Amino acid sequence: MLYANPESAVRALSASWRWPHFAVRELACRCAGRFCSGQYWHDAEFLDALEDMRARAGRPLVLTSGHRCAGWNAAVGGAPLSRHKQIAADIQIAGHSRGALLDAAIEAGFTGLGLGRSFLHVDRRARPARWYYSGSERLWIQ
Repeated sequence: MLYANPESAVRALSASWRWPHFAVRELACRCAGRFCSGQYWHDAEFLDALEDMRARAGRPLVLTSGHRCAGWNAAVGGAPLSRHKQIAADIQIAGHSRGALLDAAIEAGFTGLGLGRSFLHVDRRARPARWYYSGSERLWIQ
């Protein structure tokens, strides 16, 4: 479900929020008002998987990107059909073993896995997909 801004999402969801390691603002659009007022796409199953991934990784996950409004997605060079336009997350690699982080994502049920130089993209698509971002393949192959 799409919320216009973090405040409306927090008001609507605060009583049922069950994800202690994540906040609406972490997953809301980060365009800083250039294209929207911080849209937030809520998906409880996605957040359940993110919490599960964090538990499996054994340490905090730093999210560098979550939902993106269409304008912000275009501005940052996102794919026209990017999963970020609904819900996806890019997770910072620093502080994690690449292999362990990837394993945690797979075990938590993420099916869209984008392997970047400094981040791991995760989403929950119907047909599993895995890809490397430019220049990252050698970093992930062990």
